[in-house]
Amino acid sequence: MSRQGLVILLFLVSATGLWGQISLPDTIRAFPLSGKITLDGRLNEPAWQSAPGIHNFTQRELHLGEPATEKTVVKILYDDKNLYIGVWCYDNDPSGIRATQLKRDFDPGTDDNFSIIIDTYGDKRNGYFFVTNPNGARLDGMVIDNGRKMNVSWDGVWNVKAKRTGQGWFAEFVIPFSTLRFKTNEQQTWGINFQRNIRRKREEDVWQGWSRDANLFQVSRAGTMTGVSGVSKTTLVELKPYAIGGYSWSGENKKKLNAGGDVNYLITPTMKLNLTINTDFAQVESDRTQVNLTRFSLYYPEKREFFLEGKNYFDFGLGYSIQPFYSRRIGLAPDRTAIPIIAGLRLMGKAGKTSLGGMSIQTAQKDTIPTANFSVLRWKQDIGSDVTVGLIGVNRAENGRDNLVYGADVYYSNSHFRGNKNLVFGGAIAQSYTSDSLPDHKTGLTHRLFLEYPNDNLDFSAAWYRAGERFNPETGFLRRRNYQMVTADMHIKPRPKWLPWMQRLVFKPFDFNYYFDDRTKEMQSLYTEFRPLGFDTKSGEFFELNFQYRGENLTEDFHIHPGITIPKGRYWFTDWEIQAETFDGRPLYTALKVRWGGFYNGTRTEWSQELTWQPSPHFRISGDYTLNKITLPEGSFMVHEVGGRINTAINPNLFGSLFGQWNNEDKEVLVNFRVNWIPKPGTNFYFVVNQYYETANGLKVKTTTVQAKLIWRFVL
Repeated sequence: MSRQGLVILLFLVSATGLWGQISLPDTIRAFPLSGKITLDGRLNEPAWQSAPGIHNFTQRELHLGEPATEKTVVKILYDDKNLYIGVWCYDNDPSGIRATQLKRDFDPGTDDNFSIIIDTYGDKRNGYFFVTNPNGARLDGMVIDNGRKMNVSWDGVWNVKAKRTGQGWFAEFVIPFSTLRFKTNEQQTWGINFQRNIRRKREEDVWQGWSRDANLFQVSRAGTMTGVSGVSKTTLVELKPYAIGGYSWSGENKKKLNAGGDVNYLITPTMKLNLTINTDFAQVESDRTQVNLTRFSLYYPEKREFFLEGKNYFDFGLGYSIQPFYSRRIGLAPDRTAIPIIAGLRLMGKAGKTSLGGMSIQTAQKDTIPTANFSVLRWKQDIGSDVTVGLIGVNRAENGRDNLVYGADVYYSNSHFRGNKNLVFGGAIAQSYTSDSLPDHKTGLTHRLFLEYPNDNLDFSAAWYRAGERFNPETGFLRRRNYQMVTADMHIKPRPKWLPWMQRLVFKPFDFNYYFDDRTKEMQSLYTEFRPLGFDTKSGEFFELNFQYRGENLTEDFHIHPGITIPKGRYWFTDWEIQAETFDGRPLYTALKVRWGGFYNGTRTEWSQELTWQPSPHFRISGDYTLNKITLPEGSFMVHEVGGRINTAINPNLFGSLFGQWNNEDKEVLVNFRVNWIPKPGTNFYFVVNQYYETANGLKVKTTTVQAKLIWRFVL
């Protein structure tokens, strides 16, 4: 080869590494396990010592494209039941390793950590992630639509142990094949990627796809795992019975003795059938109460494990504010008290390029709320490498009446647009049908069209939403009714080399949400924001200054506070806002938000602060306080909201929390004490105490509930 040809070849190889973020080798092989492994994080068995691994990690932050400053090695073994992943995180300064947490579902942002993402379908769209820190704490979840969404509430059955030495820290993962969903091929080829975070350096080291326009959850940029064979016939029958006992002291003292459980059957490695009987959620932490200073519905996130496990199969492309299926409509009354669930059946999984989710739940009668059946069916089809189309149907049936929502959506995601940029667009349309409505009010329409360009230096999005006056999703969530909304925002995020302490600047030229009445086309609300200055420092601090301009059109009087009513009419007002955070990798860190300016025909000042102290892996305390001071011609008032949490952990399998909250609107203190013991993965014991105190006339206990719950897992 000529010298000129060699130069061209070297240029092309280097360009591929720059543009494609591919580091060779980009394939890791799993080797059959010979002998036994003791899960202890020591990685000293002969099988680990003899297996080849990968160690070619590259920085994503802070110095893009440069080799990792500390060596990391990954090896993979397997047997007929489990996948084993060994990780060697060497460190030249082991005293600087940051590890402050032990509990399940820890916050990885505060610690050194190692993450694994596995695309078992090989579809470059969906996957699982598993995270640990030097203490062996566990975090897991599911990746949806190439990182567009994550289900961090999914709790798989797996385990990890970690060990610290004078050479660094080391981790040993065991992931049962029964925890994963994968094709029924004899030879498995999966997407896989790894990321190591070194918190004191704020360094992110990634195996493949280290572009700042990407992140670990974009499985389309992952490497490849080969070598696993003979596991496609994995079957599983899983029994998870529970027993609960407790007592409630209130106006009417009550004992609680109950039992029920789930039966899970893995029809194929990709399709799971679940039966739940007498479902109970006693272990779920209390909602954080919200004081509503708007005219619209409040959103409370789902916390119940049964509905969280497969929620990605039922997501639909109408966005956050319009949801045809909102699982909190099932088993919860409007006041958020529990309604008994008699039984339910659920099917979810993926076959080839087709994803299917189906669920039917029957709830019992409670007081004036009748028994009801809730059913949802969701189908999605992958087309090519970038497009997904889908259908959904949701029905609520009670007392001979039905409320049905049915719709279709399309989603396009390209993570290699013009090289390695991201481009996303799509849309959804749905119609509701209510059987007992007037003939011309039985149906109503909603839709959404959106475009996103989510990249590092330039982030842009735009969308058009519509919820017609007669759209009525009784098993869904609708923040406001009878509206159209046009929204767009842009962030410009340069990384100035002439400011050595600055990671990046963040400017927002515009961000607006314009709502107007779908029937009259009159304005409902306008929100705009301009950010003249925002930045992230290399030491981990964050700051932003925002200017906001708002408009509200009240078509009727707004009763915002007892004795205070804002008259109907049009209002225009402006706000200034400052937000700042210190680096959360320190033992003590804080976040602050201050906003001041107009509020309808008056003024508002808002102060919100959070403070967290984590002196050791066994103890973490945090608190938050929000004050809204509102002055109006009709009167003035203040809203105080206080919350606090103490987390303790003996080890990764025994931990607890004490959570309390109060606000001066409800005048109640809510206290939740919770202990979780995991004797083995998949089995849980909970001890929970909930207390409500009235504060209107001194501190008085209103209700105390003490419950113990055991969920045991059997595999047949």
